[in-house]
This record gives sequence, C-alpha cells and structure tokens, in this order.
Amino acid sequence: MKRSLVILLATACGLSVGNTYYVQPLLDAIARDLHAGPAATGLLVTVGQLGYAAGLVLLVPLGDLVDRRRLITGALLVAALGLAGAAVAPGLGALGLALAAVGITSVVAQILVPFAATLAPDAERGRIVGSVMTGLMVGTLLSRTLAGLVAQAAGWRAMFWLGAVAMVALAALLSRRLPHLAPTVSVPYRRLLGSIGTLVAREPVLRLRAAYGALAFALMSVFWTTLAFLLASGPYGFGEAAIGIFSLIAIPAAFAAPYVGRFADSGHVRLATGAYLGLIVVGLVLALAGATHIVALAAAAVLITGGAQALHVTNQSEIYALDASARSRITTAYMSSFFAGGTVGSALAAMAYAASGWTAVVALGGAFAAAGVALWLWELTGARGTTTTAPPAPRLALVRRPSGEHGHQPAEPAFERDAA
Repeated sequence: MKRSLVILLATACGLSVGNTYYVQPLLDAIARDLHAGPAATGLLVTVGQLGYAAGLVLLVPLGDLVDRRRLITGALLVAALGLAGAAVAPGLGALGLALAAVGITSVVAQILVPFAATLAPDAERGRIVGSVMTGLMVGTLLSRTLAGLVAQAAGWRAMFWLGAVAMVALAALLSRRLPHLAPTVSVPYRRLLGSIGTLVAREPVLRLRAAYGALAFALMSVFWTTLAFLLASGPYGFGEAAIGIFSLIAIPAAFAAPYVGRFADSGHVRLATGAYLGLIVVGLVLALAGATHIVALAAAAVLITGGAQALHVTNQSEIYALDASARSRITTAYMSSFFAGGTVGSALAAMAYAASGWTAVVALGGAFAAAGVALWLWELTGARGTTTTAPPAPRLALVRRPSGEHGHQPAEPAFERDAA
C-alpha cells in the first residue's frame, strides 16, 4: 500500500470527521449569540452525534454494496450543504437540524477506515489502520482549534462556511484519486442491514470491542463537551481562540496511533486494553484538580484522549481481522456502539455541568471508567470466546463465476453458505 494513499486517506478522514467537532469550542459563543443556556446549547453536540449514529446505520453498510468512491463523494457534497445551512441558521433549532445532517454525512471517515483495512496487507493492518486513524484523531483535535481561531477572528458562523468549502474541494480530490474497489456483496439493502445483527450475534470479539468502544467515546465526550464551559468561566476566563488552542495539547496522543496499531499486530491486546484504561483513570484524577489548575487540566486532556483513542485503535485492529467481506457492516456495528456511548456521554455531561459543575462531570467520567475496568477484569478472569483466534462463524460469501475469455467481463455474483 503506497504511503501517498495512506496519507490521502488519513487527511480525508481528518477533514470529514472534523465537521462534527467544530461546534464544541463555539458553544459558549453560540449560547450568547442565540440567547440560549448551556444545557440546551450543549445538546448541539448530542444532536450531531445522533446524526452521525444514523449515518453509521444507514450509509456505512453501503460500502459493502456499492461503489465506495461514489458513495464517499456524494456524502461529502451533502455534508457541504449541511455546513452551509449551519452557517445561516437563525436559531438553535435550525442549527441543530443542520448539524444533524452534517453528522449523518460525515460518516465518510468510517467508510475510509475499512477501505484502508481492505487495501492493507494482513501483517500490517494494525499499523496502517493506526496511521489513517492518526489523521482522524488529528482532525478531531485540530478542528476544535481551527474553529476557535476562526470564530475569534470572524464569528462562529464563518467556521461552518469554511467547512462547506473544504468538503466540496475534498469531494473533487477523492473522486479523482481513490482506487476502485468492487462491492463485496450483492443483496437487497434491507437484507444488508439485517446481516449486521447476524454479525454481532456470531462474533464475540465484535461485541466485546463494541462495548469497550462505547465506554471510550463516552469518556472523551464527557471531558470535551463541557470543557469549553469550564475554560470560559472562572478562574480561567478563556475566549474562543484560547479554548480552541487548548485542544492542541492532546495532539501528541494522536501520533501514537500507528505504534498502538503495531502493538495490536503483535498480539498483546488484553494487556494493552488494561493499560489504556489505567491512563484514563489517572487522567480523571488530574481532571478533578484541573478545575483550578491549568497544568493538571492539560495533563488530564492528554491522558484521557490518549487512553481512549489507543483503546479505539486497538478495537479496530481486532474487528477488522474478523471478516474481510463484511468490513463496512462490521464498522457499522462497532461505530454505532461507539457513538451511542459518545451521545450518552455528551448528553449526561451537559446536564451534569448545568446541575453541579465540573466536579459532577468528573464523577460521571469516573462511572464510565469503572465500567470499563470491570469489563476488562471480566475478560481477564476467564471470559471465553473473546479472541480473534476463535474459528470463524459461518457467513454469506460472495461467489463469482469465471470471467470471460479475456478476463475483462465482470463476474455475476451469487451467494452460498460458507462451510467454514
């Protein structure tokens, strides 16, 4: 797999996923401009994540069924329209609807990650997925910084205009540069969606890693959703630009993703999972002190983000080793759980901060971390069927008839039960 293609996929992931995070450092400015309270404004993050979850269920599985290049470019153009709608939204309701549309179509990143996993050699899948995930994570973090700087200079609406232009440019580039990958299945759309539940039922690794993913993103959402309110209030009193710049503190954690992927390739998955949960727990302890000490808050941001993202990369390395013909649907199953956790985390965090401030937010994060540690101890102390070395479950396999005389005619797909 060429390095230039890995870089392109990583960049595309970062730009597309950034659409769902622009709003986070702008919450305080939006609340003031639209005369809304922190609880209602904080739900804009939840609305975007709900849209993203809907896109995971409805759009991502199509990566197994249709031309992924066409699916990706079409989704990016619709995302551009949603961002433009957010830029002109007259009130909180209209802004929420626009951000929901942006969330639905920004799942392009979750089509590109299994795209990379399909192109990668088996022995390097964890490293390559980690490299692409670096782009996604850097995009997540830089999007907050960029949004804060743009809002400081030109107002919060300018950021959404800039995002719309970026999506149009990205769609044009990817339509020319992405390689063609034939669909892996040929079934009705309803049957395709139904097969996701079958995959979850058959694959214990997928169920376990989906649970870890939900807890990891819940922890990140609890921290980052309310951070703008903490930094905008005393004793900090930061403006939008300073809030955005603070997000840069967690970028070094993103560049560790390829090394996390290599570690997963080497097979030390359970040990690594416990270590990453430990980092998060330490980060939460520091976050409590971070209410009044900026150094402690910065260290908490690095540890919580780094631990959660490392767990996320490890999860993806594990699930993409399961069934090469179903990677888009596996992505849907895993990422739906992942973003369900994030949605719950952001909604509860907004309510916790409105009710009792930063201490309640950290306590909420501690509850999610405790659930993650309990799950890891359950796995460690004898749970069966949670490694990818288990015999593969029966699945629907694509069977292609012999091609024409010169090998140029497309094969006609049919399905049969794989005896494995």
